[in-house]
Amino acid sequence: MTLSGNYGTHLAPLISAVNKTTGDILEMGIGIFSTPYLHYQSLLSKRYLTSYDTEQGWVDRFATSGICGHQYQGVYHELIYIPNWDEAKIEKPWDVALVDHSPSERRIVDIKRLANFAKYIIIHDSNPRKDAEYHYSEIYPLFKYRTDWDKDPNPATVLSNIVDLKDFWG
Repeated sequence: MTLSGNYGTHLAPLISAVNKTTGDILEMGIGIFSTPYLHYQSLLSKRYLTSYDTEQGWVDRFATSGICGHQYQGVYHELIYIPNWDEAKIEKPWDVALVDHSPSERRIVDIKRLANFAKYIIIHDSNPRKDAEYHYSEIYPLFKYRTDWDKDPNPATVLSNIVDLKDFWG
């Protein structure tokens, strides 16, 4: 597995959103940066985390075989393999939803599904140079509030229709 710091640039907005909330968390796309952080945060704060992926290997790596000798499936964390993203049961209230799954063109479909359910939607890879791949510009008008994490070369964006984001970073 090749690792790059560019894959973890969504952590700052994710940490900020998690720290502002107390309810359920959704992770769409299991990953080496977000999953361990969200797992331990949910365990410490006794809140529920649901992690979905369409790649069985990612689910197995964290749920059954464990990573670094630790299995992440537990009382507060459910890791779920689904054959396609339409089967993800995401139309329910979430305090935080991380959208960071493949294929990249699928992300806007699921962001639309979450638009009126999640207080904070964190989207990874929101660099405007990548809009031809991710098409995020198509979903931005669906949201009342938006703020961008631009402290890294690979930015992340926070969207909400529920919470005003003007003080998100402060």
